[in-house]
Amino acid sequence: MSRAAYHCELAWLGGDHAVADVLVEVDGDRIVTVTPGRRADDVPEGTVQLAGITVPGLANAHSHAFHRALRGRTHDGVGSFWTWRDQMYGLAATLDPESYHRLARATFAEMALAGITCVGEFHYLHHQRAGEPYREPNAMGEALLAAAADAGIRMTLLDTCYLQGGIGQPPNPVQRRFSDVRVEHWIERVEALRSLASPVARIGAAIHSVRAVDPASIEQVARWASEHEAPLHAHVSEQPAENHQCIEAFALTPMELLAERHALEAAFTAVHATHLTEHDVRLLQTHRSGVCICPTTERDLADGIADTAAWRGAGIPIALGSDSHAVIDLFEEMRATELDERLSSLVRGNHTVTSLLEAGTVGGHQLLGWPDAGRISVGSLADLVTVRLDSVRTAGVGSEHALATTVFAATAADVHHVVAGGTVVVRNGAHVTLDVAAELHRSIGAVWAAAADAADTPEATR
Repeated sequence: MSRAAYHCELAWLGGDHAVADVLVEVDGDRIVTVTPGRRADDVPEGTVQLAGITVPGLANAHSHAFHRALRGRTHDGVGSFWTWRDQMYGLAATLDPESYHRLARATFAEMALAGITCVGEFHYLHHQRAGEPYREPNAMGEALLAAAADAGIRMTLLDTCYLQGGIGQPPNPVQRRFSDVRVEHWIERVEALRSLASPVARIGAAIHSVRAVDPASIEQVARWASEHEAPLHAHVSEQPAENHQCIEAFALTPMELLAERHALEAAFTAVHATHLTEHDVRLLQTHRSGVCICPTTERDLADGIADTAAWRGAGIPIALGSDSHAVIDLFEEMRATELDERLSSLVRGNHTVTSLLEAGTVGGHQLLGWPDAGRISVGSLADLVTVRLDSVRTAGVGSEHALATTVFAATAADVHHVVAGGTVVVRNGAHVTLDVAAELHRSIGAVWAAAADAADTPEATR
């Protein structure tokens, strides 16, 4: 990395409108000047011209990288979240550190092509197929960190505590890969991960769910996150069945249980939060916790539509995630947040264009522990994502409507230039180091070939 300059035809610097002719100068991984009103013919020699609209880097706040291999294989036919989960378990049983690295590298590179410069990886695929730790207990986490670095994006590795197969239930054979058995073992393993933090990688924590972590262990994970000032995420109330099971077992909703066990006293983010009560929302508001919504996954799995208007009204920070990677397109997640709400409330305008962009940029970065990213401003990390305004989806708009067009019409395919931490990652719509489509084809094909081979072994058919 070195000094570089970018002239943005249009740029979003915050607020309700794009700004014309913005010169952004970068030194290393930081923005050092932002100068609006600088004509394209009045810039330093070597300045890169960015046609279209440039926004801050996008933050994908909730990802399970290995789910990318499920795309196209789980969407048709009948079923529910729970039948989808069985298919996901079948995939999880096949992976090892080497194959996971290849699949995750391709997945994170696809994110880069979509303008994502930081990912929150909700990582629970920890151990060998029978549940024994690898010789290096964090081999799978290390594979993910290396994959993000190879793809050119930053990561918050949300190392996930997963202990039981359901409330009071032992893990099933596949879930043993996820389980650290005791929370003390999770703490020991995540402590070792902290040495891998770097300028492009941070270590956070996650509670898989109230189904997978008992109340006493929830409290210990929350204490660890608070002591290390690490972000803490958890799947919360994704399905009505989860609420019913939690209330039956503890006479509390999942959010109330997490609050009782001090999880909301950490830098907490509730993921999905599809079926919250009014009291649950007040708990988030009181503790200044955040929410990460993943509309594409939630509608794919028939989870329901969350009351995001209530969150915004309560001032709860909102982030976005692609979760199962049915698609990787944060512009789709932005507009779905508003459009799904319209279907539920029969009211338009619950979220503004600006608030949706903030959810995909600064909101996601903050909830992942990167408060110095998500803005085009002096001192911020130098993340720039440029979207074409001349594609069949975006052509015909002027600067006045560029922001609304970006949120409500553009797709990941319209991203043509990406700078992440001062380094060019995507140029002219192509990743600068990886043939992403070929990598996806090879890595996903290899995963399913391994699954087929495993199904044919005598051990698998007994």
